[in-house]
Amino acid sequence: MARSPFTLAAAVTAALPGAEVVGARSLTADGDGRFDSAIATLADGRELAIRVGDDDETSRELAAEAIALRALTTGARAMLPFRVPEFVGETQLSEGRALVADLLPGFQIEAGHVPPGRGAASSMGASIAAVHALPASVVRGAGLTTRSADEVRAEIRQLVDRAAATGRVPARLTVRWREAVEDDDLWRFESAVILGGIKATSFLFEDDPERGPEVVGVLDWHGLSIGDPAVDLAWLSSAPDAAADVHAAYAEASDRTPDAALAVRARMLAELEFARWLVHGDQLRRNDIVDDAATLLEALAEGLRENDLSVIAARGEGVDSALDALDRVPETAATGTGFSMQTDAYNPSDLMPEELAPDDEQAPPGDATEDLSEVADSGLVPAVDEVSDTEANAESTTPGEVDDHDPAGEAQRAARAALQRWSNSASE
Repeated sequence: MARSPFTLAAAVTAALPGAEVVGARSLTADGDGRFDSAIATLADGRELAIRVGDDDETSRELAAEAIALRALTTGARAMLPFRVPEFVGETQLSEGRALVADLLPGFQIEAGHVPPGRGAASSMGASIAAVHALPASVVRGAGLTTRSADEVRAEIRQLVDRAAATGRVPARLTVRWREAVEDDDLWRFESAVILGGIKATSFLFEDDPERGPEVVGVLDWHGLSIGDPAVDLAWLSSAPDAAADVHAAYAEASDRTPDAALAVRARMLAELEFARWLVHGDQLRRNDIVDDAATLLEALAEGLRENDLSVIAARGEGVDSALDALDRVPETAATGTGFSMQTDAYNPSDLMPEELAPDDEQAPPGDATEDLSEVADSGLVPAVDEVSDTEANAESTTPGEVDDHDPAGEAQRAARAALQRWSNSASE
Protein backbone atom coordinates (compact mmCIF):
# COMPACT_ATOMS: atom_id res chain seq x y z
CA MET A 1 0.00 0.00 0.00
CA ALA A 2 2.29 2.80 1.27
CA ARG A 3 0.15 5.69 0.10
CA SER A 4 1.45 9.15 0.97
CA PRO A 5 -0.33 11.39 3.51
CA PHE A 6 -1.26 13.70 0.66
CA THR A 7 -3.02 10.89 -1.19
CA LEU A 8 -4.82 9.75 1.95
CA ALA A 9 -5.94 13.30 2.72
CA ALA A 10 -8.04 13.16 -0.42
CA ALA A 11 -10.33 10.77 1.43
CA VAL A 12 -11.28 13.55 3.86
CA THR A 13 -12.90 15.70 1.18
CA ALA A 14 -14.86 12.69 -0.04
CA ALA A 15 -15.97 11.66 3.46
CA LEU A 16 -16.60 15.21 4.64
CA PRO A 17 -17.87 17.34 1.74
CA GLY A 18 -16.81 20.95 1.99
CA ALA A 19 -13.79 20.23 4.18
CA GLU A 20 -10.75 22.35 3.37
CA VAL A 21 -7.58 20.34 3.92
CA VAL A 22 -4.51 22.52 4.41
CA GLY A 23 -1.95 19.98 5.62
CA ALA A 24 -1.16 16.30 5.94
CA ARG A 25 1.40 14.18 7.77
CA SER A 26 1.96 10.54 8.59
CA LEU A 27 0.20 8.94 11.54
CA THR A 28 3.13 7.92 13.73
CA ALA A 29 1.26 5.30 15.75
CA ASP A 30 0.60 3.13 12.74
CA GLY A 31 -0.58 -0.03 14.45
CA ASP A 32 0.55 -3.30 12.88
CA GLY A 33 1.07 -1.88 9.41
CA ARG A 34 -2.02 -3.43 7.89
CA PHE A 35 -3.50 0.01 7.17
CA ASP A 36 -2.29 3.07 5.37
CA SER A 37 -2.82 6.02 7.69
CA ALA A 38 -2.36 9.77 7.89
CA ILE A 39 -3.42 12.91 9.73
CA ALA A 40 -5.14 15.69 7.82
CA THR A 41 -5.26 19.26 9.13
CA LEU A 42 -8.33 21.33 8.23
CA ALA A 43 -8.48 25.07 7.72
CA ASP A 44 -10.30 25.48 11.05
CA GLY A 45 -7.43 23.76 12.88
CA ARG A 46 -9.20 20.46 13.41
CA GLU A 47 -7.10 17.31 12.89
CA LEU A 48 -8.56 14.11 11.46
CA ALA A 49 -7.15 10.59 11.23
CA ILE A 50 -7.55 8.58 8.04
CA ARG A 51 -7.07 4.82 7.75
CA VAL A 52 -7.39 2.78 4.59
CA GLY A 53 -7.51 -0.98 4.13
CA ASP A 54 -7.13 -2.71 0.78
CA ASP A 55 -8.39 -6.24 1.42
CA ASP A 56 -11.63 -7.77 2.63
CA GLU A 57 -10.34 -8.36 6.13
CA THR A 58 -9.14 -4.83 6.83
CA SER A 59 -12.21 -3.38 5.15
CA ARG A 60 -14.43 -5.40 7.49
CA GLU A 61 -12.51 -4.06 10.47
CA LEU A 62 -12.96 -0.48 9.32
CA ALA A 63 -16.66 -1.11 8.72
CA ALA A 64 -17.02 -2.56 12.23
CA GLU A 65 -15.18 0.42 13.70
CA ALA A 66 -17.50 2.82 11.90
CA ILE A 67 -20.60 1.04 13.24
CA ALA A 68 -19.22 1.01 16.78
CA LEU A 69 -18.28 4.69 16.80
CA ARG A 70 -21.72 5.64 15.55
CA ALA A 71 -23.36 3.38 18.14
CA LEU A 72 -21.70 5.41 20.90
CA THR A 73 -24.28 8.16 21.25
CA THR A 74 -23.72 11.39 23.14
CA GLY A 75 -25.40 9.83 26.16
CA ALA A 76 -23.18 6.75 26.06
CA ARG A 77 -20.03 8.84 25.68
CA ALA A 78 -21.05 10.95 28.66
CA MET A 79 -20.89 7.80 30.80
CA LEU A 80 -17.22 7.27 29.99
CA PRO A 81 -14.38 9.06 31.86
CA PHE A 82 -12.34 9.40 28.66
CA ARG A 83 -12.74 10.47 25.05
CA VAL A 84 -13.71 8.21 22.18
CA PRO A 85 -12.96 9.08 18.53
CA GLU A 86 -15.83 10.79 16.74
CA PHE A 87 -16.92 9.23 13.48
CA VAL A 88 -16.50 11.74 10.64
CA GLY A 89 -17.17 9.70 7.53
CA GLU A 90 -16.14 6.84 5.29
CA THR A 91 -15.52 6.46 1.58
CA GLN A 92 -13.71 4.43 -1.07
CA LEU A 93 -10.14 5.33 -1.99
CA SER A 94 -9.02 3.47 -5.11
CA GLU A 95 -9.82 -0.14 -4.21
CA GLY A 96 -9.68 0.44 -0.47
CA ARG A 97 -12.16 1.45 2.21
CA ALA A 98 -11.30 4.63 4.08
CA LEU A 99 -12.48 5.61 7.56
CA VAL A 100 -12.11 9.17 8.84
CA ALA A 101 -12.38 10.09 12.52
CA ASP A 102 -11.12 12.88 14.72
CA LEU A 103 -7.60 12.60 16.11
CA LEU A 104 -7.21 12.05 19.84
CA PRO A 105 -4.06 13.38 21.52
CA GLY A 106 -2.09 11.44 24.08
CA PHE A 107 0.80 9.02 24.48
CA GLN A 108 0.73 5.25 24.62
CA ILE A 109 2.47 2.71 26.84
CA GLU A 110 3.43 -0.75 25.64
CA ALA A 111 2.12 -3.60 27.81
CA GLY A 112 5.51 -4.61 29.17
CA HIS A 113 6.20 -1.05 30.31
CA VAL A 114 2.96 -0.35 32.17
CA PRO A 115 4.14 0.42 35.72
CA PRO A 116 2.41 -0.91 38.84
CA GLY A 117 0.72 1.26 41.42
CA ARG A 118 -1.43 4.31 41.00
CA GLY A 119 -1.39 6.16 37.74
CA ALA A 120 -1.47 4.22 34.49
CA ALA A 121 -2.45 0.83 35.93
CA SER A 122 -5.26 2.09 38.14
CA SER A 123 -6.57 4.39 35.42
CA MET A 124 -6.63 1.54 32.90
CA GLY A 125 -8.57 -0.70 35.27
CA ALA A 126 -11.15 1.99 35.98
CA SER A 127 -11.49 2.76 32.26
CA ILE A 128 -12.19 -0.87 31.39
CA ALA A 129 -14.78 -1.03 34.16
CA ALA A 130 -16.48 2.05 32.69
CA VAL A 131 -16.80 0.36 29.30
CA HIS A 132 -18.25 -2.75 30.93
CA ALA A 133 -20.80 -0.57 32.73
CA LEU A 134 -22.29 0.76 29.48
CA PRO A 135 -25.92 -0.28 28.94
CA ALA A 136 -26.47 -3.31 26.72
CA SER A 137 -28.76 -1.21 24.54
CA VAL A 138 -25.67 0.49 23.07
CA VAL A 139 -24.69 -2.81 21.47
CA ARG A 140 -28.11 -4.27 20.80
CA GLY A 141 -29.41 -1.07 19.23
CA ALA A 142 -26.60 -1.21 16.66
CA GLY A 143 -27.18 -4.86 15.87
CA LEU A 144 -23.75 -5.87 17.15
CA THR A 145 -22.77 -9.31 18.43
CA THR A 146 -24.12 -10.57 21.74
CA ARG A 147 -22.75 -13.67 23.47
CA SER A 148 -23.91 -15.31 26.69
CA ALA A 149 -21.56 -17.15 29.04
CA ASP A 150 -22.71 -20.47 27.57
CA GLU A 151 -22.04 -19.25 24.02
CA VAL A 152 -18.57 -18.00 24.97
CA ARG A 153 -17.80 -21.32 26.59
CA ALA A 154 -19.00 -23.24 23.53
CA GLU A 155 -16.77 -21.15 21.24
CA ILE A 156 -13.74 -21.80 23.44
CA ARG A 157 -14.50 -25.53 23.47
CA GLN A 158 -14.68 -25.54 19.67
CA LEU A 159 -11.38 -23.65 19.40
CA VAL A 160 -9.60 -26.11 21.68
CA ASP A 161 -10.95 -29.06 19.70
CA ARG A 162 -9.93 -27.55 16.37
CA ALA A 163 -6.45 -26.75 17.63
CA ALA A 164 -6.02 -30.24 19.10
CA ALA A 165 -7.14 -31.79 15.80
CA THR A 166 -4.04 -30.36 14.09
CA GLY A 167 -1.85 -32.65 16.19
CA ARG A 168 0.50 -29.76 16.99
CA VAL A 169 -0.71 -28.84 20.49
CA PRO A 170 1.24 -30.38 23.40
CA ALA A 171 -0.94 -32.86 25.26
CA ARG A 172 -0.38 -30.96 28.50
CA LEU A 173 -2.02 -27.86 27.07
CA THR A 174 -4.90 -29.75 25.50
CA VAL A 175 -5.72 -31.38 28.83
CA ARG A 176 -5.29 -28.10 30.68
CA TRP A 177 -7.65 -26.16 28.37
CA ARG A 178 -10.26 -28.91 28.18
CA GLU A 179 -10.43 -29.23 31.94
CA ALA A 180 -10.80 -25.46 32.20
CA VAL A 181 -13.65 -25.48 29.68
CA GLU A 182 -15.44 -28.16 31.67
CA ASP A 183 -14.95 -26.39 35.02
CA ASP A 184 -18.29 -24.74 35.76
CA ASP A 185 -16.72 -22.41 38.33
CA LEU A 186 -14.84 -20.57 35.58
CA TRP A 187 -17.91 -19.80 33.48
CA ARG A 188 -20.31 -18.27 35.98
CA PHE A 189 -20.00 -14.71 34.73
CA GLU A 190 -22.35 -11.97 33.67
CA SER A 191 -21.90 -10.84 30.07
CA ALA A 192 -21.09 -7.16 29.61
CA VAL A 193 -20.44 -4.57 26.94
CA ILE A 194 -16.83 -5.19 25.92
CA LEU A 195 -14.30 -3.66 23.55
CA GLY A 196 -13.29 -7.08 22.31
CA GLY A 197 -9.98 -6.10 20.74
CA ILE A 198 -8.40 -3.99 23.46
CA LYS A 199 -4.67 -3.96 24.16
CA ALA A 200 -2.30 -1.76 26.13
CA THR A 201 -1.82 0.65 23.24
CA SER A 202 -5.58 1.15 22.99
CA PHE A 203 -5.24 3.59 25.90
CA LEU A 204 -4.12 7.20 25.42
CA PHE A 205 -2.56 8.97 28.41
CA GLU A 206 -1.81 12.44 29.62
CA ASP A 207 0.53 12.94 32.54
CA ASP A 208 -0.96 14.30 35.76
CA PRO A 209 1.64 15.92 38.06
CA GLU A 210 0.13 14.30 41.14
CA ARG A 211 -1.51 11.08 39.97
CA GLY A 212 0.82 10.11 37.14
CA PRO A 213 -0.41 8.99 33.69
CA GLU A 214 -4.20 9.14 33.35
CA VAL A 215 -6.29 7.61 30.57
CA VAL A 216 -7.80 10.40 28.45
CA GLY A 217 -8.84 8.40 25.40
CA VAL A 218 -9.54 4.84 24.29
CA LEU A 219 -9.15 3.46 20.76
CA ASP A 220 -9.91 0.14 19.04
CA TRP A 221 -13.71 -0.05 19.19
CA HIS A 222 -14.16 -2.41 16.24
CA GLY A 223 -14.82 -5.37 18.59
CA LEU A 224 -17.64 -3.62 20.50
CA SER A 225 -20.06 -6.34 21.55
CA ILE A 226 -21.59 -8.09 24.55
CA GLY A 227 -19.52 -10.97 25.88
CA ASP A 228 -16.97 -12.12 28.44
CA PRO A 229 -15.39 -9.21 30.36
CA ALA A 230 -12.19 -11.28 30.62
CA VAL A 231 -11.54 -10.62 26.93
CA ASP A 232 -10.64 -7.01 27.74
CA LEU A 233 -8.17 -8.12 30.43
CA ALA A 234 -6.36 -10.88 28.53
CA TRP A 235 -3.58 -8.48 27.46
CA LEU A 236 -2.47 -8.26 31.10
CA SER A 237 -0.54 -11.51 30.70
CA SER A 238 1.99 -9.34 28.86
CA ALA A 239 2.02 -6.78 31.68
CA PRO A 240 2.94 -8.86 34.75
CA ASP A 241 4.11 -5.91 36.85
CA ALA A 242 0.87 -3.98 36.50
CA ALA A 243 -1.68 -6.80 36.25
CA ALA A 244 -2.59 -6.96 39.93
CA ASP A 245 -3.20 -3.22 40.13
CA VAL A 246 -5.26 -3.13 36.93
CA HIS A 247 -7.44 -5.94 38.26
CA ALA A 248 -7.75 -4.25 41.66
CA ALA A 249 -8.75 -0.92 40.12
CA TYR A 250 -11.21 -2.69 37.83
CA ALA A 251 -12.84 -4.48 40.78
CA GLU A 252 -13.02 -1.27 42.81
CA ALA A 253 -14.60 0.72 39.99
CA SER A 254 -16.99 -1.99 38.85
CA ASP A 255 -20.59 -2.07 40.08
CA ARG A 256 -21.13 -5.55 38.69
CA THR A 257 -21.39 -8.84 40.57
CA PRO A 258 -17.86 -9.86 41.61
CA ASP A 259 -16.33 -12.37 39.18
CA ALA A 260 -13.68 -14.26 41.14
CA ALA A 261 -12.58 -16.25 38.08
CA LEU A 262 -12.09 -13.18 35.88
CA ALA A 263 -8.29 -13.20 36.04
CA VAL A 264 -8.14 -16.95 35.44
CA ARG A 265 -10.22 -16.72 32.27
CA ALA A 266 -8.20 -13.73 31.10
CA ARG A 267 -5.00 -15.76 31.45
CA MET A 268 -6.58 -18.69 29.61
CA LEU A 269 -7.68 -16.43 26.75
CA ALA A 270 -4.12 -15.12 26.41
CA GLU A 271 -2.80 -18.66 26.08
CA LEU A 272 -5.48 -19.50 23.53
CA GLU A 273 -4.21 -16.78 21.19
CA PHE A 274 -1.50 -19.28 20.22
CA ALA A 275 -4.20 -21.84 19.47
CA ARG A 276 -5.99 -19.30 17.28
CA TRP A 277 -2.77 -18.62 15.41
CA LEU A 278 -2.31 -22.35 14.88
CA VAL A 279 -5.86 -22.83 13.60
CA HIS A 280 -5.48 -19.77 11.37
CA GLY A 281 -2.35 -21.22 9.76
CA ASP A 282 -3.96 -24.63 9.39
CA GLN A 283 -6.97 -23.13 7.63
CA LEU A 284 -4.72 -21.28 5.19
CA ARG A 285 -2.49 -24.36 4.74
CA ARG A 286 0.47 -22.19 5.71
CA ASN A 287 3.12 -24.48 7.15
CA ASP A 288 5.23 -21.52 8.25
CA ILE A 289 2.41 -20.20 10.45
CA VAL A 290 1.61 -23.66 11.80
CA ASP A 291 5.26 -24.25 12.68
CA ASP A 292 5.56 -20.86 14.35
CA ALA A 293 2.42 -21.44 16.42
CA ALA A 294 3.58 -24.93 17.37
CA THR A 295 6.91 -23.53 18.57
CA LEU A 296 5.12 -20.98 20.73
CA LEU A 297 2.84 -23.66 22.17
CA GLU A 298 5.82 -25.85 23.00
CA ALA A 299 7.48 -22.93 24.81
CA LEU A 300 4.27 -22.28 26.72
CA ALA A 301 3.98 -25.93 27.72
CA GLU A 302 7.63 -26.08 28.81
CA GLY A 303 7.21 -22.98 30.92
CA LEU A 304 4.22 -24.47 32.69
CA ARG A 305 5.92 -27.79 33.44
CA GLU A 306 7.52 -26.68 36.69
CA ASN A 307 5.41 -23.65 37.50
CA ASP A 308 2.00 -23.23 39.07
CA LEU A 309 -0.22 -20.42 37.89
CA SER A 310 -0.97 -17.51 40.15
CA VAL A 311 -4.33 -15.78 39.88
CA ILE A 312 -2.90 -13.32 37.38
CA ALA A 313 -0.15 -15.17 35.48
CA ALA A 314 2.61 -17.71 35.77
CA ARG A 315 6.00 -16.20 36.45
CA GLY A 316 8.11 -18.91 34.78
CA GLU A 317 10.61 -17.67 32.20
CA GLY A 318 9.26 -20.01 29.54
CA VAL A 319 5.71 -18.81 30.09
CA ASP A 320 6.65 -15.15 29.98
CA SER A 321 8.77 -15.66 26.87
CA ALA A 322 5.91 -17.38 25.10
CA LEU A 323 3.39 -14.75 26.11
CA ASP A 324 5.77 -12.01 25.00
CA ALA A 325 5.53 -13.56 21.54
CA LEU A 326 1.86 -12.59 21.40
CA ASP A 327 3.09 -9.45 19.67
CA ARG A 328 4.03 -11.68 16.75
CA VAL A 329 0.55 -13.17 16.46
CA PRO A 330 -1.40 -11.11 13.92
CA GLU A 331 -4.72 -9.98 15.27
CA THR A 332 -6.45 -11.59 12.33
CA ALA A 333 -6.16 -14.80 14.30
CA ALA A 334 -7.81 -13.39 17.43
CA THR A 335 -11.44 -13.40 18.46
CA GLY A 336 -11.53 -9.65 18.65
CA THR A 337 -9.54 -8.55 15.65
CA GLY A 338 -8.07 -5.14 16.18
CA PHE A 339 -5.91 -2.30 15.00
CA SER A 340 -4.47 0.76 16.64
CA MET A 341 -6.51 3.68 15.41
CA GLN A 342 -6.40 7.47 15.07
CA THR A 343 -3.83 8.63 17.54
CA ASP A 344 -0.57 10.45 17.19
CA ALA A 345 1.82 9.12 19.81
CA TYR A 346 3.69 11.64 21.95
CA ASN A 347 7.05 11.12 23.57
CA PRO A 348 6.50 11.67 27.33
CA SER A 349 9.76 13.65 27.51
CA ASP A 350 8.14 16.20 25.23
CA LEU A 351 5.59 16.82 27.97
CA MET A 352 8.19 17.46 30.66
CA PRO A 353 9.46 20.90 31.60
CA GLU A 354 12.88 21.54 30.07
CA GLU A 355 14.60 21.57 33.43
CA LEU A 356 13.31 18.02 34.14
CA ALA A 357 14.12 16.49 30.76
CA PRO A 358 17.12 14.10 30.71
CA ASP A 359 20.27 15.78 29.43
CA ASP A 360 21.48 12.76 27.51
CA GLU A 361 18.27 12.02 25.66
CA GLN A 362 16.84 13.98 22.82
CA ALA A 363 13.28 13.23 21.79
CA PRO A 364 12.97 12.75 18.04
CA PRO A 365 11.18 15.60 16.34
CA GLY A 366 7.66 14.93 15.15
CA ASP A 367 6.89 14.64 11.48
CA ALA A 368 6.50 18.01 9.86
CA THR A 369 3.07 18.72 8.45
CA GLU A 370 3.10 18.96 4.71
CA ASP A 371 1.58 22.30 3.72
CA LEU A 372 -1.14 21.67 1.15
CA SER A 373 -2.59 25.16 0.98
CA GLU A 374 -0.64 25.98 -2.18
CA VAL A 375 -0.05 22.52 -3.60
CA ALA A 376 -1.52 21.92 -7.03
CA ASP A 377 -3.22 18.65 -7.78
CA SER A 378 -0.21 17.40 -9.71
CA GLY A 379 -0.42 13.74 -8.80
CA LEU A 380 3.16 13.76 -7.51
CA VAL A 381 3.56 11.85 -4.25
CA PRO A 382 6.28 12.85 -1.76
CA ALA A 383 8.06 10.09 0.13
CA VAL A 384 7.24 9.80 3.83
CA ASP A 385 9.25 7.87 6.39
CA GLU A 386 7.44 5.71 8.92
CA VAL A 387 7.83 6.59 12.59
CA SER A 388 7.62 3.90 15.24
CA ASP A 389 5.14 3.92 18.11
CA THR A 390 6.19 5.74 21.27
CA GLU A 391 6.72 3.85 24.49
CA ALA A 392 6.31 5.51 27.84
CA ASN A 393 7.36 4.70 31.38
CA ALA A 394 6.07 6.32 34.55
CA GLU A 395 6.97 6.25 38.27
CA SER A 396 4.56 4.39 40.48
CA THR A 397 3.83 3.30 44.00
CA THR A 398 4.00 -0.28 45.21
CA PRO A 399 0.62 -2.02 45.04
CA GLY A 400 -1.05 -2.88 48.29
CA GLU A 401 -1.84 -6.37 49.46
CA VAL A 402 -5.16 -8.00 48.62
CA ASP A 403 -7.53 -8.54 51.53
CA ASP A 404 -8.89 -12.08 51.47
CA HIS A 405 -11.48 -11.29 54.15
CA ASP A 406 -13.84 -9.12 52.14
CA PRO A 407 -17.48 -10.02 51.35
CA ALA A 408 -16.31 -11.76 48.18
CA GLY A 409 -13.90 -13.98 50.12
CA GLU A 410 -15.99 -17.11 49.76
CA ALA A 411 -16.25 -16.62 46.01
CA GLN A 412 -12.50 -16.05 45.81
CA ARG A 413 -11.80 -19.26 47.69
CA ALA A 414 -14.04 -21.13 45.26
CA ALA A 415 -12.14 -19.58 42.37
CA ARG A 416 -8.82 -20.58 43.90
CA ALA A 417 -10.08 -24.15 44.15
CA ALA A 418 -11.06 -24.07 40.48
CA LEU A 419 -7.70 -22.56 39.61
CA GLN A 420 -5.87 -25.28 41.54
CA ARG A 421 -7.73 -27.96 39.60
CA TRP A 422 -6.82 -26.21 36.37
CA SER A 423 -3.18 -25.62 37.38
CA ASN A 424 -2.65 -29.27 38.28
CA SER A 425 -3.32 -30.25 34.68
CA ALA A 426 -0.15 -28.37 33.66
CA SER A 427 2.15 -30.93 35.25
CA GLU A 428 2.60 -34.60 34.66
